[in-house]
Amino acid sequence: MTKPLLQVDQLKIAYPTRHGKLETGQSQPIWSVDGVSFELRAGDRLGLVGESGCGKSTLGRALLRLLPAGSVTQGSIQFAGQSVLDLAPSALRRFRGESVALVFQDPMTRLDALMTIGDHCVETLQAHEPGLSRSQAKDRAIAVLEAVKIPANRWAQYPHEFSGGMRQRVAIALALLLNPKLIVADEPTTSLDVTISAQILQELTRLCSEREMALLLISHDLALVGEYCDRIAVMHTGKFVETGNTQSVLTHPQHDYTRSLLQAALHVQATKTLSTPPPLPPSTPLQFKTQNSKLKISPSTPLLRLQNLKKHYSLESTLLARLVSGREQTLKAVDDITLEIYFGETLGLVGESGCGKSTLSRTILQLVRPSSGRVEFLGRNLPDLARADMQRQRRDLQMIFQDPRACLNPMMTVGQSIADPLLIHQLATPIAAKKAVLEMLERVQLTPASAYYSCYPSELSGGQQQRVAIARTLITRPQLVICDEPVSMLDATVQAQVLDLMQELKQDFHLTYLFITHDLWVARYFCDRIAVMQAGKIVELGQTHDIFSNPQHLYTQTLLQAAPLLSRV
Repeated sequence: MTKPLLQVDQLKIAYPTRHGKLETGQSQPIWSVDGVSFELRAGDRLGLVGESGCGKSTLGRALLRLLPAGSVTQGSIQFAGQSVLDLAPSALRRFRGESVALVFQDPMTRLDALMTIGDHCVETLQAHEPGLSRSQAKDRAIAVLEAVKIPANRWAQYPHEFSGGMRQRVAIALALLLNPKLIVADEPTTSLDVTISAQILQELTRLCSEREMALLLISHDLALVGEYCDRIAVMHTGKFVETGNTQSVLTHPQHDYTRSLLQAALHVQATKTLSTPPPLPPSTPLQFKTQNSKLKISPSTPLLRLQNLKKHYSLESTLLARLVSGREQTLKAVDDITLEIYFGETLGLVGESGCGKSTLSRTILQLVRPSSGRVEFLGRNLPDLARADMQRQRRDLQMIFQDPRACLNPMMTVGQSIADPLLIHQLATPIAAKKAVLEMLERVQLTPASAYYSCYPSELSGGQQQRVAIARTLITRPQLVICDEPVSMLDATVQAQVLDLMQELKQDFHLTYLFITHDLWVARYFCDRIAVMQAGKIVELGQTHDIFSNPQHLYTQTLLQAAPLLSRV
C-alpha cells in the first residue's frame, strides 16, 4: 500500500478571542476542530460534510495554515512526510499552490477587483515560476480556463463583469494552474448550476486519477459528495462522528446525526408536498395596498409583466478597443424575454451560471437599466419612472441575496440592519421601527428577539444570517420578492428549515416569489411554475410537475440528467 500523502493526527484548533489570543488563566480553549484524525493518499477523494459552523472550513484552512494569528493548534499535519505546522515562511509560500491548493467558497475573497482575469493567472504562475514569460503564462492559463469553460475572449475582463458562477470557475482554474498534489475544495460549486458543477467535478475527479491528485471536497450537498467522492467524513461540533465508504454511509448511516442530515436532504429532494392556498375566483378583485396607493386588479392580471426585455453589454472596455477590433462584441445577458408572474405564485428561474438569471433580476429591480423592453409592475413601466418614484416603488419590490454576509453591514447590529429600510423610506419613527423589528425577528424564528436585536452578523451562523436578511427584506411589506439563490450556501438541515419558513411567510404576508436557483430539486420542492433560462433566453416555461415529468427542451433534459440525486447513490 502506498504511503499517505496527507496525515492528520488528533488535530485540535481554537480561534483567538476578541483580544487576539487566548487569555491567560483560561482553563480550556473552545475547540472548533476537536481531535480529528484522517489520511489521504494520492488519488483519494474524501467528502467532508456537516452543518454550518461544525468546523469543516476551519479544518480545510488549517491544512494550508491559513488560520488567524493567535489561533491555537494542537496535534500534527504531515504532508508527504513533512510537518506542515513547522514549515518556514519561504517553504510555506511554495507549499501553498504547488503542493496544496484551496478553492474558496466565495470567489471574491480570492479575486482582486482591480485586476483582470488574465492578470490573476499570470501573477499566480510567475510568482511560482519567475522565469516564465507572459506569453508562456498566458498560453498555459488559457488552456486551464478553457477546461473550466471560460473562453479566451474574456481574458481581459474584470471579476465584476462575471456572474457569481463564472467567478467561481476562475477561482477553480487558479487552483489548478500549478498542478498541486492535493485540492482542498471548500464548497466549490455552491454558486454553479448542475451542468457546470458536474463538468467541474468530473474534471477534478479526472485529474485526481490522471495526476494521482487527492481531493478533499467540503460540501453541504450530500448528493454531490455521494456522486463524486469515494469516502465520506461526517463532521459535527468539531469532531468526525462517522467515516467510511460513501455508498455505505449514505445507504446505512450509523450515527444519529448522519441520519438527520440525510433526512433533511431527502425532504427537499422529495416530490413537492407543500400546501398552497387555493386561487381566488376570477371574479374576485385583488386589492394591493402599495406604498403609493391602493390598486384593485383582477387575479388574471399579472403582478409583473416583462415584454421583449433586453440587457446587452459590450465586451470591449474602451472606445479604442472597439476601434481596434473593428466591431463591437456584445454579451446578450438578457435577450428578448417576455414573461408574466401572477399574484401569489412562486415562479422558479433555473439555468446555468452566466445564463443571465441574476442580470434579469437586477433589471427587474432597475438596479441595472435595460437596453430595451418593458418591465411592468402593477401596470407601471418601471424604466419610465423618475428616480424618486422608483425609490418609492422599491418598497414593494425587494430581494433576498445569495450570501447574507455580503448584504449585511458588519458594523451594524441586526436591529439596525432590519430597521434601516423603515428609516430610509420614512415609514416609522425609531421607536416604532424597533417594535416592528422585534416582531419581525420573532416571525423569522430568531428568538428571543431581544437577544438577536443587539447581535452583529459575525456572531450568527449562516442560517441565522439568512433569516436576518429575510426579515430585512420583509420589513417594508413588499408585494414581490426576488430570491437569488437564497439557500444555496446553507447545509441540508438549515436549507429545509429556511425553505419552510419562506413558504409560511409567503402565505402570511401574501407574497409573490421569483425564485432563482441552480438546484433543481429545491425548485421542484418550492416552486409552482418553472422557467428554464439559457444564454439570455427563456427556452421552456411550465408547471413544475410538467417540467420534471416531461421536459420538452433538450437543455432542460440535460439539466435534469446532470442534477445529483441521493436516490442514485
